[in-house]
Amino acid sequence: MDGMSLLTITVLAVFVGFEVVSKVSSTLHTPLMSGANAIHGIILVGAIIVAGQATDPWVLAVALLAVVLATANLVGGFVVTDRMLHMFHARKDTDRAAAGDKAADK
Repeated sequence: MDGMSLLTITVLAVFVGFEVVSKVSSTLHTPLMSGANAIHGIILVGAIIVAGQATDPWVLAVALLAVVLATANLVGGFVVTDRMLHMFHARKDTDRAAAGDKAADK
């Protein structure tokens, strides 16, 4: 494939991905983030393998950049997932405390 075809496919994939993710309800978002984190872990392993086998300095530079970006994406995904899970826990704890206060008032 030539460069223009690859660029076209990438741009179309970005638009399709945005449309698909924007239609996901908040209830399903956390499990999907966990699945995406697993995929990013596979990408990180692939980038490490490419960096380990690189002989050309440019390939090594691009592979190391891929390792850094994949690591940032993986860690960021887990941080976002953790924050979302804490939001659900905080809501449950607040609801339980409010229910306890109402029961104590009666």
